[in-house]
Amino acid sequence: MPFYNNPKYKNLQLVLSAIVVISVSFIYGGNPSVVLPYVFGFDVIDIDLKNIFRAIMGLYLAIGGFWVYGIWNKNYWESATIVNILFMGGLAFGRLVSTLLDGVSPQFTVGFILEFIFMLWGIYNLKLHRKLSL
Repeated sequence: MPFYNNPKYKNLQLVLSAIVVISVSFIYGGNPSVVLPYVFGFDVIDIDLKNIFRAIMGLYLAIGGFWVYGIWNKNYWESATIVNILFMGGLAFGRLVSTLLDGVSPQFTVGFILEFIFMLWGIYNLKLHRKLSL
């Protein structure tokens, strides 16, 4: 049996997603005026811009935390996986729109591909482990 059909790997998609999204949340919101100029090449001086990035941090922490909760509490696994599919699919869609309208971003092309893969992986997990028809 391939590893991806093995029930003990059922949570791997949520675990990896949570690790990445929680880590990225601190890059965006931990200290935006110090970190973001190095990561993205623009200064974050305005208090409203700092507020936006810290709000993104809070949203990413909440979503990542829900995925962790879904791993620990089997009653929420399906909901956490659906939220993961929506989150990753939403990010991938937004990056696709940006690519079509703005051009290719070398920094985020890998992110786009991984987000799309995680969305498909989540759909696959739902079909495999919950026998849902999507």
